[in-house]
Amino acid sequence: MREEDHILIEERIASEEIFKGKIVHLFCDTVRLPNGMEAKREVMRHPGAAAVVPVTDDGNVVLVRQYRYPFAQVMLEIPAGKLDADEDPMVCARRELLEETGIEAQELVSLGAFYPSVAVMDEVIHLFLARNFKAGEANLDEDEFLHVEQRPLNELVEAILRGEVPDGKTQVAVLKAWHLIQS
Repeated sequence: MREEDHILIEERIASEEIFKGKIVHLFCDTVRLPNGMEAKREVMRHPGAAAVVPVTDDGNVVLVRQYRYPFAQVMLEIPAGKLDADEDPMVCARRELLEETGIEAQELVSLGAFYPSVAVMDEVIHLFLARNFKAGEANLDEDEFLHVEQRPLNELVEAILRGEVPDGKTQVAVLKAWHLIQS
């Protein structure tokens, strides 16, 4: 944190759980603002996730298509999933990649963290690039339905820049992976 940022900090003085779901929990927190006044902050707490950009030796990205209920549409995404309690993000990334695509990653490179909605949610998605992997059979959860496909990395980057891939984690991770590969 920069030295001058301390004057921007809000202090939590109370927290009330409003909803406890299977994945997310909603809280209404009371905070003390930098000017001493109090305000309410609604915060959705999430255990975090890991997402992987698997790039084949010939430059294709392995992606999944799945229906996303909140938007009522099928989305093109990189493989990803929720962290289990106290799970290492790299372990989660390997597990989700194997479950969703059948890919066993030999090499995972961190692409950093992505905060998808900083105003209302504390979710952190840990991003990875997977290379040098072997393909096998997917092992989906019983409530998971998806289609696995490949797209050339350069074509996927162009599709992202044209606005054809709306998923934020996919955009960020693919562009970071593309930049790393180009370097």
